[in-house]
Amino acid sequence: MKLSAREQYGLRAMIELGMRHGRGPVSLNEVAEAQGVSLGYLEQIVPALKEADLVRSTRGARGGYELSRSPLDITVGDVVRALQEGYIVPLKCITGSEAQESCEREEICAARDVWKKVHEGIVEVLDATTLADLVEPATAS
Repeated sequence: MKLSAREQYGLRAMIELGMRHGRGPVSLNEVAEAQGVSLGYLEQIVPALKEADLVRSTRGARGGYELSRSPLDITVGDVVRALQEGYIVPLKCITGSEAQESCEREEICAARDVWKKVHEGIVEVLDATTLADLVEPATAS
């Protein structure tokens, strides 16, 4: 599985907001600086996170972004789905899952079962890992 820069930077931004959860809105500039991410790139990513109701924004001089709910209630899977437009590891051969289209070899593919297990394992790990799981080690060090 390869996560794009969009998913990686989006998750880093969410982790940063998770570390600051409960302290009020954080400017994207602060998030970008703390995480070593381009501000311009974050500005392109945040609308998808907002649309997925993972973050909310506050306007004004003390405005910025914050998580829409507790880091305990947001999973890495939620973030990846928001940034991949609903799909985690889209595989053509896994119909009935998150695949966009089916594969013409689906009925005869000897490897289909292994790809299905890989897909299910990845989804399980991402959905079982919350931002809190990632924030705790970061704030403890």
